[in-house]
Amino acid sequence: MNAPADIPAPLPRRPRNLAQGLVESFSERIRGGQIRPGEKLPTESELMRQFGVSRTVVREALSRLQASGLVETHHGVGTYALEPSGGDDFRIDPADIATSRDVMVLLELRICLESEAAGLAAARRSPAQLDAMRQALDAFQQALDGDGDTITPDFQFHLLIAQATENRYFADLMSHLGSAIIPRTRINSARFAQEGRAVYLARVQREHEDIYGAILRQDAEAARAAMRTHLGNSRERLRRAQ
Repeated sequence: MNAPADIPAPLPRRPRNLAQGLVESFSERIRGGQIRPGEKLPTESELMRQFGVSRTVVREALSRLQASGLVETHHGVGTYALEPSGGDDFRIDPADIATSRDVMVLLELRICLESEAAGLAAARRSPAQLDAMRQALDAFQQALDGDGDTITPDFQFHLLIAQATENRYFADLMSHLGSAIIPRTRINSARFAQEGRAVYLARVQREHEDIYGAILRQDAEAARAAMRTHLGNSRERLRRAQ
């Protein structure tokens, strides 16, 4: 494999979603031939320094690039560019999810996909995956109590459920979308719900606990129903607001 690609550090502008900014930057270079197939990307630490972002942002960007088929990661070795597909692949660009209508349309897709994912996860989850879900929910609660970032553990919980299906396509799609699937990254969900942030997020957490409880019990139908209720509540709030 070739030497690491020499990637210009600064982004032309600071995008609304930092991970998406990295995804767009690398996608353009890989598809444009500036980064050739087999070239090694800089390490996580180098990317953090070059782009001035956190490790979480870098990992989310690399995860999306991998889900898009543009890179592959060899653990302990590094991340390498792949040959871009010449076809018109199906894609959902997280940068295009900008309005409440966009969020509601995405929620309709998520209801179909994630309800089934929750059912499969209930049947197939491992003890380690269950522990990871519990940790994500605990991190959500800690962030809620401390007025911190609840988006990261929220997305992590949903991604872990997708991974627990043992069907990589669920996880690939979730990784590609990233935290853009969480409505409050795009709109003020608490305002649409006509309640304060703490009250709104506490209700979201209760819904998460219902999903987790069903997966814990390995009750596939209850897990599907709990996920459908969780995502359906968000869709209904947006529908009423519109």
